[in-house]
This record gives sequence, C-alpha cells and structure tokens, in this order.
Amino acid sequence: MSQVQITGVSPVPFKRRKQKSFGLIDIVRGIQQFDLADLLARSDIRQRYRRSTLGPFWITISTAIMIACLGFIFGTIFKSSINEFLPFISAGLIIWGYLSSTLTEATTAFTSVEGMIKQLPHPLFLYVERMVMRNFYIFVHNIVIFPIVCLIVRRPLDWDMFLFLPGILLLTLNLTWMSLMIGIFCTRFRDMAQILINLLQVIFYVTPIIWMPGLLSARTSVMILEPNPFYHLMEIVRAPLMGNLPTALNWGVSFLCLIVGTWLTLIVYNKYRNRIAYWL
Repeated sequence: MSQVQITGVSPVPFKRRKQKSFGLIDIVRGIQQFDLADLLARSDIRQRYRRSTLGPFWITISTAIMIACLGFIFGTIFKSSINEFLPFISAGLIIWGYLSSTLTEATTAFTSVEGMIKQLPHPLFLYVERMVMRNFYIFVHNIVIFPIVCLIVRRPLDWDMFLFLPGILLLTLNLTWMSLMIGIFCTRFRDMAQILINLLQVIFYVTPIIWMPGLLSARTSVMILEPNPFYHLMEIVRAPLMGNLPTALNWGVSFLCLIVGTWLTLIVYNKYRNRIAYWL
C-alpha cells in the first residue's frame, strides 16, 4: 500500500519546474561571476600575444592597413570623397570585426572549453561571457583607429561621438544572446559552424560596410536595409561616430532584436542546457 502511495506521487511537475528555470539560474550565476569571466577574457588575450612585443595591437595594425587599402580602393571605385568615405569604412570595418569575430567564435563557445565544462562546476553562461568580453577588448583596441583616421582626413571630432557608448552596449547585449544561441546549436550540430561563417560573408556584402547607403535608391534601401537587423545594430554605433544620430527605426529594431532574441534564447537554453555536456 505504501508502495502505491509513493509511486502515485508524480515527479513530473517538479521536473518540469526545474527544467523551466535551470537555464535562467545558470545565466544569473554566470552574471554573478562576471569578474571571473572578465579575468579569463584578459588572460586569453595575454596568452595569445604573450611573446609578441605589440600584443593585441598587431590586430589593430592589420585592421588599420586593411582600412587604408579598402578605403582608397573602394573610394576610387565609388567615386566618393576620401574625407567622408575613409571614416565611414573605418568605423564600419571596426564594428563589423567585433560583430563577426564574436559570432564566429560563438560556434566553439562550448566545444573549445570541453575539458573545463566536464571538470569544473562553473555556469555554462560564464564561457559565453568570457568569449564576448575577449572580443570586446579587441574592439576597444581597434576603435583607437577611428580618431586617428579623422585627424588624417581633417574631420572634426566632438563630444557627440561619445553617444556611440549606448549603442555599443546594446550591440554587446545582442551579441551575447546570439552567441549563446549559436553556441548551443553548434555544439549539437557541428556542421552549422561552416554554415554560419558563409552566412556572415553574405551579410557583410548586403550590409553597408564597404559601400555607403546613399548609393542605393529609396526603393532599394527599403528592400535591403530596413529588413536587415545587422544594419540597424551597426548604425546605432556608427552613426554617432559619423556625427549623426541613429534613427528611431535603428533603435527600435535593435531593442526588438534584444527582447525577442533574449526570450527565444531563454526558452532554448532552459530546454537544452543540461544536454550540452553530453553533446561535447
């Protein structure tokens, strides 16, 4: 009789409550350990360039060379003023470098730390934070190129440029949920990493990074730019650097991506968080 009573108590409701909340708990624990993620990110950069004299500034130098080459080449092809086009392409390439490198490394956010995940009881979200912060520090190194370019082309600098800070915060938050979502699916389906890399190449060419939006007609702009969330995410950072203000549409799409993307990622993470270690 006691056996019937014990088996009659269904454990399913308790299991479902745990499944629905465990992903969120993991994220909260990861945020609480943000100092550790930041320490690991800076340690990654030091380890990568520990025998280099210039350290991560090698990336800055290579980015500056690419900006100079592409700026003069495409500026000539599009017959654009160098004083306008060179700052535009430098801001675009620096922001895109941050975005694309973060999403590319997100494909191995969990697989690259397989040993740590299996041996240490840290929240999995910690490794996503670590990867995003590592790329953010590289972005900080590269952004110093922009004021130098402005000085070279004698473009005035003013305090309004610092309005890009809310934009880079919103971009980073969007990259965080994207990285977590990509990390989950690329851990389960390893072929998705190459698909994502190819997709980023397509997005690079359909997003105004090496070409200016003014080259498009009004109708084409509505068809190509407005539905492109990556254009809006870049514009909330680039527009203040160029002396303009992001439009309400830029902010609206960026916030909508953050809200909807975070909500969907929480659903997926709550469901599959406990399986990630078994997929590795």
